[in-house]
Amino acid sequence: MKKTVFVFSALIVALLLLFKLSEYTYLSGNISIEIAIGTVAIVFFIVGIYINKKSLKKEKIDFIDHQKIEELGISKREYEVLVQISKGFSNKEIADVLFLSESTIKTHVSNLLVKLDSKRRTQAIQKAKDLHILPV
Repeated sequence: MKKTVFVFSALIVALLLLFKLSEYTYLSGNISIEIAIGTVAIVFFIVGIYINKKSLKKEKIDFIDHQKIEELGISKREYEVLVQISKGFSNKEIADVLFLSESTIKTHVSNLLVKLDSKRRTQAIQKAKDLHILPV
């Protein structure tokens, strides 16, 4: 946390210095306003790329907690359905992939919602990720 505060504080100071420097060079006549604005835009662009790269570095879970799956009473077939739901498939698409009827998929989805104590599919997926039974 301290490192993040330090980095953003340094970034703010650097941007303030850049603004003051561009104001000084513009007022002294050494630089045109277009170049000053372009320089500030390039700096903001580079900072944006840096922040984006830092924020996209998420810790991925490499393991699945099989014991938690057993504790919840999720069967192998229900787990397969849960994985397909996490991929964004509809009941019909899941039925086609797993070679089951759509009503069987609906039953599995209902069982999963009860076992994961969820009201919606998206809520079930989020809870499964929080319990480490689905990869993040």
